[in-house]
Amino acid sequence: MGLLEVKDVNKRFGGLQALGNVNLSVAENSCHAIIGPNGAGKSTLLNCLVGKLIPDTGSVMFDGQSVLGRTPFEINQMGISRVFQTPEIFGDLTVMENMLIPCFARRDGSFALHGIRSVMSEGELRDQAEAMLDDVNMLDKRNMHSASMSRGDKRRLEMAMCLVQNPKLLLLDEPTAGMARADTNNTIDLLKEIKEKRNITIAIIEHDMHVVFSLAERITVLAQGTPLVEDTPENIKGHPKVKEAYLGEAA
Repeated sequence: MGLLEVKDVNKRFGGLQALGNVNLSVAENSCHAIIGPNGAGKSTLLNCLVGKLIPDTGSVMFDGQSVLGRTPFEINQMGISRVFQTPEIFGDLTVMENMLIPCFARRDGSFALHGIRSVMSEGELRDQAEAMLDDVNMLDKRNMHSASMSRGDKRRLEMAMCLVQNPKLLLLDEPTAGMARADTNNTIDLLKEIKEKRNITIAIIEHDMHVVFSLAERITVLAQGTPLVEDTPENIKGHPKVKEAYLGEAA
């Protein structure tokens, strides 16, 4: 059984079938990509994983526990963190001030992840924040105001804010969208380093196939809310169903 198990999930919005009998298994310490054309149901599925939507039918299990009926906050406490397509940081705060928000929240019990409350002092929390910024190569920018940073650095900061919460599963929604190629490659290298260093599980939604094939060990392809294929990157390349979903014609 994987760390994340999605079984027979269905979700409708009125007459639209957004997800139809979706099954997904994400192995622990792996990187699993979810791809598909626009409107395939990727974001709907992600929202079901983090408590923003409740499936009409089916189950979503994380680390042996159901996430259904839990709030996004409770799911975060279980050990799932999400990086959004548009970075959610506070532009009027410095990089360090942004980092301290999840650190102090954990100390006060708001992020008592895995049932363990932090008893760190303020100085220790600052040291933790600095260590995380160093891990993502942003320590030299700790006094910079976030609004003035590049999109790549904003995304890097948001990842650091998630990772300092010590999640078991990191969900990435289009992490390289709008980035220049150099920033994209830097993000790929960073995620490889984070995964190796922290033994973290990553699930990624991404349109850039360069990113997908550089990171993923397994890929699930969705089309019109229904899984077409789940396989290794090597077997996904050139698969006739994948070509049909993306190009509109069978190979």
